[in-house]
Amino acid sequence: MKPSFLIRNIPVYGDLILSPMAGFSDVPFRLICREFGMSMSYTEVISMDGILWNNKKTFKLLDFLPSERPVTFQILGNDEDKLVAACRLIESLGPDIIDINMGCSVSDIAGKGAGAGLLKNPSKVGRIFYKLTRALSVPVTGKIRLGWDNKSRNYYEVAKILEDNGASLIAVHGRTRSQFFFGKADWDAIAEIKQKVKIPVIGNGDVKCVADIERIKKHTGCDGVMVGRAAIGNPWIFQHKDREQVPNEEKIKVIRRHLLHMLEYYGHDIGVILFRKHVIKYIIGMHNATELRQHILKCCNADGIFNLISSHIERIHKQEAA
Repeated sequence: MKPSFLIRNIPVYGDLILSPMAGFSDVPFRLICREFGMSMSYTEVISMDGILWNNKKTFKLLDFLPSERPVTFQILGNDEDKLVAACRLIESLGPDIIDINMGCSVSDIAGKGAGAGLLKNPSKVGRIFYKLTRALSVPVTGKIRLGWDNKSRNYYEVAKILEDNGASLIAVHGRTRSQFFFGKADWDAIAEIKQKVKIPVIGNGDVKCVADIERIKKHTGCDGVMVGRAAIGNPWIFQHKDREQVPNEEKIKVIRRHLLHMLEYYGHDIGVILFRKHVIKYIIGMHNATELRQHILKCCNADGIFNLISSHIERIHKQEAA
């Protein structure tokens, strides 16, 4: 079987990838998405300082299972030498790839020159990648936005700097930092990057359904597509199915599997609390979903959540049969 693309010498089979979303892209959810066809894993983004300070919570975010490979660790930071030191430390944990986040728009991060803040300083980006690609044995990739704002859309300059300094792949969110997640993603800009660099390009932004996957691929020519919020509660998107196409019975099975993964990974109490934000997305589109959501958010045990959903769907079937 021919790979969809290569990250340096690492084959990637399939072209759909879950975005590294803080608070969502953890081991349990990645396992579910992988089951439905996600082609590779990105861990949740970690901070350079968290690694250098040996923060246990930061290192916990780098957990992964062998079945997830190829695995990318995503990290952010604003200091060249500290970032290199942190990447050397995490490389020892066995990732296949290390990715530098240049897209995070959170003020506390971007305002201090990390994440999307790096886009203000392309020469610094070049120095970071020059040092990293020589210090590490694994491929180094970057995730960028189109620039800081509409007056500084320097995406092509940054993309060429990444390529010229050894990056093995570029993922592009088709918005500027000032847009955050608002407005329309500029797929033309992603297409321009794809046309002008030789390394793989991953397209990201405004992928809300299966049709959008095909549209962004056709529009940009990108090698892969990164799916973010649209995948929460809808891992079927990696199977090229929209949530409306999935029967409630199938949703129950996946909800149960996902919940069991959460309980196994986090323990019961934390697992239930963290699963709530997933399950309220799984039930979108169900009859009386708002009422069910209110009950779920008050529920403190796993059996209770599962029973609420099962009973709710059973009532729907009875109403439809009446």
